[in-house]
Amino acid sequence: MLEPALLPTPLVDCTDGVFARAGVELRLKRDDLLHPTVPGNKWRKLAPNLAAAVEQGHTRLLTFGGAYSTHLRAVAAAASALGLESVGLVRGEELAGRPRNWSLRAAERDGMRLEFLTRAAYREAVGRAGGEGGTDGTAALERRWGRCLVLPEGGSNALAAIGAAAIPAELPDLGGRDVVRCPVGTGGTLAGIAAGLPPGARALGVAVLRGGEGYLEEEVARLHRAGYGREFANWRIDHDHHGGGYGRVRPELAAFAGEFERRHGVPVERRYVAKLLAALADLAGAGAFPPGTRLTAVVTGLPDPE
Repeated sequence: MLEPALLPTPLVDCTDGVFARAGVELRLKRDDLLHPTVPGNKWRKLAPNLAAAVEQGHTRLLTFGGAYSTHLRAVAAAASALGLESVGLVRGEELAGRPRNWSLRAAERDGMRLEFLTRAAYREAVGRAGGEGGTDGTAALERRWGRCLVLPEGGSNALAAIGAAAIPAELPDLGGRDVVRCPVGTGGTLAGIAAGLPPGARALGVAVLRGGEGYLEEEVARLHRAGYGREFANWRIDHDHHGGGYGRVRPELAAFAGEFERRHGVPVERRYVAKLLAALADLAGAGAFPPGTRLTAVVTGLPDPE
């Protein structure tokens, strides 16, 4: 049985330093506290997909990820709690014969069967998933791994965006002075936040991967079309604070995250959340937000244990 989520997640005031000097409020939406085994935006995105899996009679989930994928761990934990099988297609066949890192060990402890693919085969499999399942490519995956609900890389599909749309519903009194921001890896969380905002409020994402300009925008628009039958104009993505690319944590970013933790007592995940918070501080210091702006940063996950 999957443990219940902590909803709504806490909202914490963190205004200080550069934000106060800019006349900008900062608060944190602590989605990192949402669930003990399926944390943050992973629970938001997975919950409606898990409900669909049970409703459709699936007994197996199949998904994709890298060697340290939080998504793989979350799917494994959720599947185990619901009595479902899980298969994880992992990028990098060279990892098959190596000792498992802490992340892959956790997925295997929860019963996930790991299949290690070459990068070319991995890209092909991800492409077959088609983002939404139910495609001809999904049928090809099922021929290899059996009947299953295929979840896209990062868990971002139309149902995931609908799940993430609950985030702004938990924020009181949103209006024209509000900007809700989140890190962007695959676009599902940003798509949901933008779709769930009331008129006047805006959503901004911080890309955590280099070279995603254009591609990520199209992914968010695709998720809006798939989940809502329309596109939204109340969001944009910042591509200037990826810190060197996905998984890269430069010393200055690590130092910023450590100082933020000391000041506020909030654990800061380095690959996504630290980039989000550093971007907000940089933009506030540069006067990018009018005085009186209220920023809500969605803390999408926990720091890695190692």
